[in-house]
Amino acid sequence: MNPVLDSLPVLILYPHSRCNCRCVMCDIWKTDSTQEISGDELERHGEDIARLRVQWVVLSGGEPLMHSDLFRLCRFLRKRNIRITLLSTGLLIERNASQIADCIDDVIVSLDGPPEIHDAIRRVPRAFDLLAAGVSALRRRRPDLAVSARSTVQSQNCAHLRATVDAARDIGLRSISFLATDVSSEAFNRPGTWNSQRQDQVALAADQIAALNAEVEALIAAGECGGFVVESPEKLRRIVDHFRCHLSLRPPVAPRCNAPWVSAVLESSGAVRPCFFHRPLGTTANGASLLDVLNGPEAINFRLGLDVSTNPICRRCVCSLNWKG
Repeated sequence: MNPVLDSLPVLILYPHSRCNCRCVMCDIWKTDSTQEISGDELERHGEDIARLRVQWVVLSGGEPLMHSDLFRLCRFLRKRNIRITLLSTGLLIERNASQIADCIDDVIVSLDGPPEIHDAIRRVPRAFDLLAAGVSALRRRRPDLAVSARSTVQSQNCAHLRATVDAARDIGLRSISFLATDVSSEAFNRPGTWNSQRQDQVALAADQIAALNAEVEALIAAGECGGFVVESPEKLRRIVDHFRCHLSLRPPVAPRCNAPWVSAVLESSGAVRPCFFHRPLGTTANGASLLDVLNGPEAINFRLGLDVSTNPICRRCVCSLNWKG
C-alpha cells in the first residue's frame, strides 16, 4: 500500500477530552485537564479534509456531548456532505436530542449489559435509565435515525451477552455489536500499559472463558449474527479467542485491518494517531496541518514499516477497520 495518503475516507475526532462515566475498563475519565477541538481549529483543517476526500467522521473521545459547541463542528461537516457518527455514553442524549436529530447521521451508544450490570460497569447511578431515556427521545424526534449499541466484553459482563442483546431490543436500539476490552495498549488515557494486576481486574479469568463461549454459541445458534447482532459468527468467536490469548492459551492473531492507510484519529490535544491503539504520529497543536502530520516523515516511515500480521500491537488488537470503499 502507498505510504503517502492521497485520501482518507474515515476521520475519527475526539472533540472533548473528558468523559462523564467512570468505566472500569477505561481511564479517560481520570484525565485532569479539559481540552476541546474548537470550531476554528476544525475549520483550519477544512482544506485538508476536502483534499483527503473525507467521507465519514466519527465523534469519539471522551464524551463528545460534553463539548461546549459540538454542533458547530457538526454543521461544518454536514455542509461538506460528510457522514457523522456519534459515539456516546448516552447520559446527555436526552437533553441534546433535537440537535442530534438535526445534525447527526447515526448514533452508537455504549451498552455494557442489562441495567444493574451496565450501571456497575459505568459506575454512574441510573446510567442505563438515562441512556434509555435518550434513545426514546431520539426516536420521538426522528424515528428513522439509526441508533445502535456497542458492548465491550469484559469480566463483569462476559456471561450476559444474551441479556445485553435483550436489553438493547427493549430500549428500541436498531442493532448491537460486541468487541473485547483492550487491556494491553496505551489507548484510552493509559500513558503506560496496565500492570498484570490491573489487567486481570478487567480481562477474563480462565474459569470465565467457558461462560463467554456459551453465550457466543447461543447467540450464533439463535441466528442473531448478521442481524440484530452485527458481528458474524467468526468475529464473535474471535472475542473468545482474544481472552484465550490473554491467558496464553493460544497465540494472538492480528485481524484483517487497513486502518492506518484509510483512517486517522485527531485527538482534542491535537495529537494525530493512525488508529486508536498506535502511538501518535505528530500533532497539529504546533500549527501543523492535518496533512502535514499524516504525510510527514514519521507517518510515512510508520506505514512503510508496519506489517499488521506481525506487529505486536496489531496482533492483540480488539477491533479492526478493513475499509473497502
